[in-house]
Amino acid sequence: MNLYLASPFFDDEQIDRISRIETALAKNNTVNSVFSPRKSEVKDCEVGTKQWSKKVFKLDTDEIKKADAIIAIIDYVEDNVDSGTAFEIGYAKAINKPIIIFHEKDNNVNLMLSNSSIAYLTKVEEVKNYDFNNLPESYYEGKVF
Repeated sequence: MNLYLASPFFDDEQIDRISRIETALAKNNTVNSVFSPRKSEVKDCEVGTKQWSKKVFKLDTDEIKKADAIIAIIDYVEDNVDSGTAFEIGYAKAINKPIIIFHEKDNNVNLMLSNSSIAYLTKVEEVKNYDFNNLPESYYEGKVF
């Protein structure tokens, strides 16, 4: 199984979380490869330029298309999920990619995200042991907004 890992990585807490998930996925024997945007770089143009943003967008959307499934870390600040991660989830859903949500914070989940996924995981150990070949279903049962 080839995965795309969607997640914010803008502060130390988010980087710690995504690092733990990358490690868990590396230990999961049903995972062949993981594309993590935080580890990819567009080196032939200046970060922040229009050329750079177009290349990053194309790289990431191409990788979503190539992936067998998406694992998305939803990380809320109050009731706001990262807009890039939300886009990646929506894009993957639109092209019929299975979506696995990882959410370890204890807060409500936007109904668009909770209803887009086939599995909802809350512990790193669950990611390490998840069968990405068979994609067992589990759903968010908490409050939505």
